[in-house]
Amino acid sequence: MFGAVGLLFVGLIGYGVYWAFFDMNRLPTGDYLAEETSPDGNYTLKAYVADGGATTSYTIRGELVFNQKRKKAKNVYWNSKEDNADIKWIDSDTVVISGHSLDVPNDKFDFRNQ
Repeated sequence: MFGAVGLLFVGLIGYGVYWAFFDMNRLPTGDYLAEETSPDGNYTLKAYVADGGATTSYTIRGELVFNQKRKKAKNVYWNSKEDNADIKWIDSDTVVISGHSLDVPNDKFDFRNQ
């Protein structure tokens, strides 16, 4: 009995830490910086710069917008110590953001997980 309760407690604590510190859906919005649309028009990557305040550096958040489908936009890029985003589409499903290549819509880059 204690083993199951203990395991549930550890699982809840682990999820809480992930939710509070690593969930890309909880990133700050930031200020609009730039955007580029994929060659086939299916995606738009919008970049935002977030100022963490006096004690932290600027960060860039990249949001993938689905132009052809009714899907919610999702965060796919989060990098610290950047205040500008260089966005280039290589093909319809590959975007390079400041040197980091992502195969959309599934790849993500998060500096906290590197």
